[in-house]
Amino acid sequence: MTASPASPASPDSPASPAVPAAVPPGRRTPLILRNRAFAAVWLGQVLTQAAVRMFQVGVSWWIVAYAVQGARGAASGLFMALCTLPAVVLAPVVARTVAGFAHRSVLRTAAGLAALTAGGLAVWAQGGGPPLAGVYAAALALATCQAFFDPCLTTSVPELVDDADIETATGFELSTQSLAGLGGALLGALTVDRAGVAGLAAGCAAAYAGAALLVTSARFRNAGAAADGPDAPPARRPLRRILGELPYVRRILVCFTAANLFTAAVFVVIPLYTRSVLHGGGGTVALLEAALGAGALVGAFTGTRVPGRPTVAGAWCLGLMALALALPGLFAHRMVVAGALAVAGWCAGAVSVRFVALFQRLVPTADKPGFFAVMQAVLGASLPVASLVFGSAGDLLSPQTLCLVQGIGLLPAACALALLGSGAPAPEPSVAPEAVGGAR
Repeated sequence: MTASPASPASPDSPASPAVPAAVPPGRRTPLILRNRAFAAVWLGQVLTQAAVRMFQVGVSWWIVAYAVQGARGAASGLFMALCTLPAVVLAPVVARTVAGFAHRSVLRTAAGLAALTAGGLAVWAQGGGPPLAGVYAAALALATCQAFFDPCLTTSVPELVDDADIETATGFELSTQSLAGLGGALLGALTVDRAGVAGLAAGCAAAYAGAALLVTSARFRNAGAAADGPDAPPARRPLRRILGELPYVRRILVCFTAANLFTAAVFVVIPLYTRSVLHGGGGTVALLEAALGAGALVGAFTGTRVPGRPTVAGAWCLGLMALALALPGLFAHRMVVAGALAVAGWCAGAVSVRFVALFQRLVPTADKPGFFAVMQAVLGASLPVASLVFGSAGDLLSPQTLCLVQGIGLLPAACALALLGSGAPAPEPSVAPEAVGGAR
């Protein structure tokens, strides 16, 4: 990805170089060991990603297992919708903020406000059980902070590393999101079972506070001067025009937006399935979430090895994911469900790598910042809808039926993607880890 227009000079963007000189080609020291600024910001990202995933999984389980007696599906679906809504609704505001303010200030403010929000919820929960509305409000606030943190961090990479390290830093930063999410998913439900919402919120507050301190300690390069020179990036074009000139890419995005209506529902279905079908506790939720996350992590590293054109390979992966998501509707065994979710996660990770690599090749360099912003908004638009629809349906239908609906609903998207195989996109690069077509 390319960086957005540079932020104006400020005390948060010192003019002196913030990173060491370029490393000789023969040196194999990992980037995070030879660049302290990038290492600090990357660790901050790991903490925030783990915290937000931990909060989502933990509260989803708390709603289903402890807080709500009736209409559990609708309550958990509304919660997941609130967790995904800010990234979609606030996309234009986030873009303007990231372009207009020092990136370190945006990252530090987002992490600090999230820490205050989670800390306030922890104190409230310690004094007595917080009402469901209070937890919803905290979820919305945390999701809003994360909606600013994530894109700003990706945009900040060129201000932290030398030009020769930008590709390595971007790949490293994006691939670790899955790892951080996996850790958060493992801890969320287990923490709720042992320490309640108070313990969950306290853990999240500590993670966000640590991220704010790490970002504060990092030195960012001053990108303002470069933007004012003759090599300043061209003016950004309207997002609608960018997509209008890329019909092949636009059709692919439509396919994945439709697919997301069914894949994103897995985060609502897992707690309902655990309680109603498997009759398990937080440990079972952690196992299923970990299987899904581990599969996605492996898929992110192996997706480039899937043979065939991107649309054909993507269609087969969606078909396999449809089978994997439907399998728990037929076989209600904990290890069978865990295995099926691992396969579904692998498919999601593999598809992500293939298609973001394709987009990196097809989209003009000057349009990439705007394109990836609109890509996230388009794909994310289906996530709140999926959460609300499947959550409400969970109060009327069994979780096993919802699994079958997920699998069947993915098949039209897989067929539509296969029909796009007649296009002739340029070959994609070997590595481009990013998330497409799946909720966090």
